[in-house]
Amino acid sequence: MKSIARHLAAVLALGLSPAAPAAAQQAPAAAPAAPTSATPAAVPVPVSRVEVIARLPHDPTAFTEGLLWHDGHLYESTGREGVSDVRRTDPVSGKILARATIPSGEFGEGLALDGDTLISLTWHDGLAHRWHRDTLKRAGPDLRYTGEGWGLTRAPEGLIMSDGTTSLRVLDPVTLAEKRRIPVTIAGRPLRNVNELEWVDGAILANVWHTGFLVTIDPVDGHVTRVIDARALVEEVAAKDPEAVLNGIAWDAKKGRLFVTGKLWPTLFEIAIVDDPDSTVN
Repeated sequence: MKSIARHLAAVLALGLSPAAPAAAQQAPAAAPAAPTSATPAAVPVPVSRVEVIARLPHDPTAFTEGLLWHDGHLYESTGREGVSDVRRTDPVSGKILARATIPSGEFGEGLALDGDTLISLTWHDGLAHRWHRDTLKRAGPDLRYTGEGWGLTRAPEGLIMSDGTTSLRVLDPVTLAEKRRIPVTIAGRPLRNVNELEWVDGAILANVWHTGFLVTIDPVDGHVTRVIDARALVEEVAAKDPEAVLNGIAWDAKKGRLFVTGKLWPTLFEIAIVDDPDSTVN
């Protein structure tokens, strides 16, 4: 299993931070002061794999950016200028039950549910749209934030947003004011390109952009507690478009079910996470 671990570390290196982020991924303006802590120690990170429980249909034209489960339905935000939207779908049939269009000049990004309000990000515009959960009609004026918007999820502390840098931001769900930042590390090294987010049983589950891996992140200090190898799903889908990557995580907390998909993927996978005690990232 050591060879698997070495290959995994090499693939994850796509998301490991160099001395300075690439220009397209640079951090936004300085955040408000927040408590800081030492970088977590470089300890081995266990590796798990996915096991497919069920395969469900997914819109192959949806450039999935955000995904969540609520009351038997999936809510999804999609990207690309001119076709971005927020939608509610039937997970069994894949049918779109309701849809709201994001302004044509904006690239839709992550999605989170706060009470009965959906909040969707945009990539470069610094705008977050609010939608009534049941009608998908606008639920008030847009909110603003600095920098890029990538993934979004709701945690007890507030909204958690990724922006492609090595930090996650904790935001006030009403104003989007920044409360603190969470530096993300794996085996003691900064990890960038964390994208779609989902709050699962007290931890942040995220995918690493342009890899076939998910990571579980401790929300207190940001260290990665587990790497999940989902490359088998990527290989099964066998997408031709290089941007049709793993992206989209939804957690059915009531039934303990986990769903993942990708951009332009025809399949939504219900998965289980299976431990592999012989594989670690060092």
